Amino acid sequence: MKILVIEDNPDILQNIVDFLNIHGFITDCAEDGLTGLHLAATQEFEIIILDLMLPGIDGISLCRRLRDDAKIHTPIIMLTAKDSVQEKLIGFEAGADDYLVKPFDLSELKARIDAVLKRGRKIKEKNILQVGDLSFNTTTLEVARAGTPIRMRPIGLKILERLMQASPEVVKKEKLEELIWGEDPCESDALRTHIHALRQSIDKPFYKETIVTVTRIGYKMIDA
Repeated sequence: MKILVIEDNPDILQNIVDFLNIHGFITDCAEDGLTGLHLAATQEFEIIILDLMLPGIDGISLCRRLRDDAKIHTPIIMLTAKDSVQEKLIGFEAGADDYLVKPFDLSELKARIDAVLKRGRKIKEKNILQVGDLSFNTTTLEVARAGTPIRMRPIGLKILERLMQASPEVVKKEKLEELIWGEDPCESDALRTHIHALRQSIDKPFYKETIVTVTRIGYKMIDA
């Protein structure tokens, strides 16, 4: 697990890096805002530990640029000697996930890191639908079965998401039609056509059926 530490005090920086390395983390570091911004924007990190007072670019500005300009959502723990409520609010508004006031015990920093990473994993898990060997990332709209990526059309994605959310329960035809077309009427065979196309994408190439027709009621998805 790789962590970026951006801290201009060399003693504090070295203590943090040594401590994290002992606990199995891979660390990269920067002693000024510009270097930190470059590393954060060009490399992948699980978490960023960011000092508030930095030369070049201060921590608040750096955090805002990562969130607003670079669209980077890596969790950020902000370090500062300022402990006022107003300072903390500014940090959170800039996009920080947690706030640790100096001086701090390194074991507390480790606890904060663990807590932030745990929250991030839970959020990530909520975005992944899984039925058997079929997975659907509802954030990136990536679908895969048995590790093989599957290209999907927008309507197929809507149907798939609803069936996977309900699995193994039945979703009524009327509910799927409302999901796709709202209150506008559709042709009687339109839904059947989309279900057929969905089966061609996620079932036929794998020779195992996941979408089951429940006669005169609707459809359900099962673990193949």
